[in-house]
Amino acid sequence: MKKPPLPVSEPLRQAMAAWEEWLRHVKRASAHTIIAYAIDLAHFCRFLSEHLGGAVSLDHLKKLEPRDIRAWLASRSVDFEAASTARALSTVKSFFRWLEKQGIIDNAAIFQLRSPKIKKSLPRALAEAQASQAVETIATQHDEAWLNKRDLALLVLIYGCGLRIGEALSLQYKDCAWLRQRDLSAEALAKADTLTIIGKGNKQRMVPVLPLVKDAIAEYAAACPYPFSPGSPLFLGQRGRALDPAIFQLQLRKLRAAIGLPESVTPHAFRHSFATHLLSAGGDLRSIQELLGHASLSTTQRYTHVDKERLLKAYTTAHPRA
Repeated sequence: MKKPPLPVSEPLRQAMAAWEEWLRHVKRASAHTIIAYAIDLAHFCRFLSEHLGGAVSLDHLKKLEPRDIRAWLASRSVDFEAASTARALSTVKSFFRWLEKQGIIDNAAIFQLRSPKIKKSLPRALAEAQASQAVETIATQHDEAWLNKRDLALLVLIYGCGLRIGEALSLQYKDCAWLRQRDLSAEALAKADTLTIIGKGNKQRMVPVLPLVKDAIAEYAAACPYPFSPGSPLFLGQRGRALDPAIFQLQLRKLRAAIGLPESVTPHAFRHSFATHLLSAGGDLRSIQELLGHASLSTTQRYTHVDKERLLKAYTTAHPRA
């Protein structure tokens, strides 16, 4: 069922479209980010339409008071988590800031409000034995051998390089230099042990690729029945198109049921496991921050709270009174 048209005036509709274009071409936001922002702003406008009693105009936005925006935030508390509402408020602030810079309207009320407090949850990592069992089992779920090799390659890539599922599925065949060794120069071959990853905010980072990961990807590529071109997606679905993340998430749900893993085991859990297991092995936070592509070290520091076993071992080994 299609939603009714957004209850906004034509000038406001044009301003919203221009803001999305600015996000796309100036801020270079990802398509997923722009869609999420558009949904947040549309929710805000629909609430205001009911709250104010009619189509929302730029003049309405100019005259909004903090109590109006607090009413919107309160309405979200029923159906949305605090993190989602915090993002929505950030979206609306971004739109108002853009309107102000464009000289369209100016309203300081929105900037007087603080984001809801978000309870910071610790990343849920797998135990090393669980991760090993998952890697061994995921290559047994399909009837077609190449699909098993694909799922194995994708899982060991996420776990072995600490990638987000979106980062892994955005890779193209040409990004894996070791698959094209015959065509490469000596200089290019020297870089064949790394991947260039485009992360959040289109930020690039280099990650080393373990031989196990390279071999798994090479075996999958060799078994894949569809031909690759340099610009082809690296991971393909059963019909030869780019693999939908929902398909891999389904395979992980089957994997959880098969070997008794908790529901917290998602593709992102293997990224968490990558960081936690590196920290357990003595990796330093700065290096892990670079590998994960975290903008702030404080984000990476969450893993110090997870790795209690390693910290306790270091304490009992080094402390003179232990």
